[in-house]
Order: sequence, then structure tokens, then C-alpha cells
Amino acid sequence: MGTNADHNEASATPAPEPAPATPPAQGAPTASPVQDAPATPSAQSTPKPPAQSAPHKPKAPKPRVSGSPRHPRKGSEQEKPVDPDKKQAAKGAQFIGLVFAAYVAFLFFSGQIDEFVVAFQNLEMPWVIGAIVCIGLYFVFGTLAYVTAVYLDHDSPVGFRDLMAVEASGNFFGNLTPMQMGALPSQIYQLTKAGLSVGAASATQFTRFIMFQAGVVVFAAVMLWAKLGFFMDTYGDIVLLNLLVFAGHALELLGLFVVCLCPSFVRRAGGALLRWASSHGWVKNRSKWDEMLNVQVGQFSTAFRRSAANIPDMVITLIITFLQLFSLYTVPWFVLRAFGVEADFVTCLAAGSMVQLVSSAVPLPGGTGGAEGGFALFFGSMFGSYATAGFLVWRVITFFVPTFAAVPIIGLRSSRRESIYHRVQRWLGRAPRSRGGHRAARGGVSYKPKAGGAKAAAAKKPASAKPKPKK
Repeated sequence: MGTNADHNEASATPAPEPAPATPPAQGAPTASPVQDAPATPSAQSTPKPPAQSAPHKPKAPKPRVSGSPRHPRKGSEQEKPVDPDKKQAAKGAQFIGLVFAAYVAFLFFSGQIDEFVVAFQNLEMPWVIGAIVCIGLYFVFGTLAYVTAVYLDHDSPVGFRDLMAVEASGNFFGNLTPMQMGALPSQIYQLTKAGLSVGAASATQFTRFIMFQAGVVVFAAVMLWAKLGFFMDTYGDIVLLNLLVFAGHALELLGLFVVCLCPSFVRRAGGALLRWASSHGWVKNRSKWDEMLNVQVGQFSTAFRRSAANIPDMVITLIITFLQLFSLYTVPWFVLRAFGVEADFVTCLAAGSMVQLVSSAVPLPGGTGGAEGGFALFFGSMFGSYATAGFLVWRVITFFVPTFAAVPIIGLRSSRRESIYHRVQRWLGRAPRSRGGHRAARGGVSYKPKAGGAKAAAAKKPASAKPKPKK
């Protein structure tokens, strides 16, 4: 009994040694596979497994966070405005539908439906087609203005069909949102889908917006200079309202130029104003405004200065904008001729620019209210008894046709990633040369080959030639 106990104690002596130090003892009998199997699960249940799993968990997500582009796309600010814009566009479409129904109801209840039908029976369709062509040219010139801006960037991935979708998106969301507030976010979103970064897309769209506003203000200034006396004699003091609206557009344009040309002043003044407003509790999301002042202002200023450095291209863009506005302001003259009414062409252009100024200042989708009032003021006397029918034709051509025609164009995408600059150069027979001095392929796939491509190919040849001497 004693010897057995002694033997048991002797045999048990190695066992109690690992017992107090359970972690090393469980790691020690790794030689026996039978004991390892039950030991490993128990070891994993001990506090060691969290220590072992902890280093593996941070290692796995690190490359995903740094390399995966999915997270910035999901959290990007450019995709967020799309849903609100669609909701606003849906509400705007419903509102415009109700307004159109109100037009029809007005015709019936006012007893003008017979005059309306007679007016349409005498309508000359060739002039109506000419008005529709002018609206088509408005869209074409708007796209060309974007093409001119993108052409300056020789490596831009944005193509012709991408820019058509950008212009169509601006027409659609701008017409269906108050004061065209949905145009800028939707166009920036389209540019990001075409391959531009958020900053580059915002800067491109901002520069285009400045040029368009400059075209609107300069065109209206020229028309007022040419026809202000006629407007004052014909329409009276009500024209002063248009002068106030014109002054508002001019001040807006001046503010945009200050942002682009004096970014440091804008940061200081805006920062002081933001601190004062936040101290009173009037600012809810201060980080958003801080980013706008410290990041976006600099991006807009850099993009505009880069574009303004090339004066000829800026002049071309401004001329294209004039042609775009000219196409829009010509529509009333074509509608007048469609009803057999003779009118002065320059007067129609000036009146069209005034109607545009008034309608853009009304905070309703499509400028509803301003468009009707401006048209009745400046064109009512010209149309005479055809005023109601003329307004409906003008409104359908300038608003409903471009809005619904933009729907299928928004989905256009360029299949090629070749820049517009390189594509135009290839069409002109001046294909750009690669770094090695050879002309790029006609498909434009390798107009920017990787550095060291020839050396890499030369290095691969001996590797592929190694098995040959084994004959």
C-alpha cells in the first residue's frame, strides 16, 4: 500500500507540475495527438483565444479598408442627394401636372375653349417644328459647353454620351425642382458616375454654372440696353421689377467671382460668420460648413483659375452659352409666326430674356407663376386673342418637351474610356505619341503606355527562352 502510494505519488509528481501552470502544460504535451485534440478546444475556451483571434481580426479588415473603394462610394456625399432629388422631382412632376390640369380647367370654365380650338386649327406646323428644333439646339449647345470644359483635360474619362446625360439630368431635375435647385447635385452625380472624382466633378460643374450665369446676365444686359426704352414706354413701371431681378442675378454672379478669385477672403469672412452663427446656436451641422469653407472653396477656386488661364477656351464656352440662350429666347418668335402674328425679332429676344429672369426667381417647380406672369406681361399684347393658346404652345415646347425628352438620355453612358481630346486628335489625324515616340493604336487603348514596358518585355524573353537549350 505504501509502495503503491509512493509509486503513485512518484508517478503523479510530473502531473502536478503542469497543473499549476495550465497554459504551458497544455502546450507541452503537443507530442501526443490524442491529447492535443481535447486540449486545443479547452485552450481555445481559455482567455488565450481572444488574444489569438484579436490579431487576426484587425489584419483582415485593414487591407479591405485601405484598398476597397466600396466604402467611400457608399458613404460619399454625391450619392446621398440623389434620393432627395428624385423625391423633389416626383413632387415637382405632380405639381406641374396639377398646374396643367388647371390650365385646361380654366379654358373650359372661362369659355375660351372654342377660341383655343380655332387658334389651333389655324396653327402653322412648320413654325412649330422650327421652335422644337430651337429647343433641340438648346440641348446641343449645352452639351457642347461641357465638351469644351472636358476637352481641356487631356486624360478625362468623360465621353460625349456621358456629357449628354449630364445636360439631360440638369434639364430634368432643374425643371422639376424649385428654382432649379436639383440641377447642380444631379449633374455632379452624373459626372462622378462617368469617372470623375467628387472634387473634380464639383469643380467642373461649378465652373460651368458660373459661365452659364455670366451668359444669362450679359445677354440680359445687352437686351436691356437695346430695348429698355421700348419696355418702359410699352409696359410701364412694371419693368422695374425685371431690373431688380436682373440686379439680383448680377450680384449672384459677382459673389461667385469673389469665391473663385478671393478664396482666402471668403474663408476668413465665412469662418467669422460661421463662428458668430454657431455661438448663437443657429448652425446645426457645423462640420459640413467647415468642409465647404476649407475644402470646396479651394477646389472651386483652383478649377476656375485653371480654366480662366486659358482665355480662348473660356471665350468659346461663353459664345456657346450665348448660342444656347439665343436658341431658347427665339422660341416665342417662332410660336408667334405659327399663329400668323408678325413681330420684331430683337424685341422677342429681349422679352424672352426678361421672362427667363422672372421665372427663375420664383421658388416653384418650373418657375410656375413667374413664367405665366412674365409671358402675359411681355407677349400678351403681341399674341392678342391667341394669348392663351400661344402660352400653352410655348410652355409645352420650352418645358414639357425637354423635360420628358431628357428621361431616356439620362441613362446614356460612353462605352469607351478614351478622352475626348485624344479622340478628337485621332479624328483629325493627329494621334498623340506615346512616351516611346511611337504613335498610339487607332483604338486609343495604349495612348498612355506603362513606363518600362519595353524593358519588361525584353526581360521576359530570356525567361521564355530558357527551356529551349534543354533539348
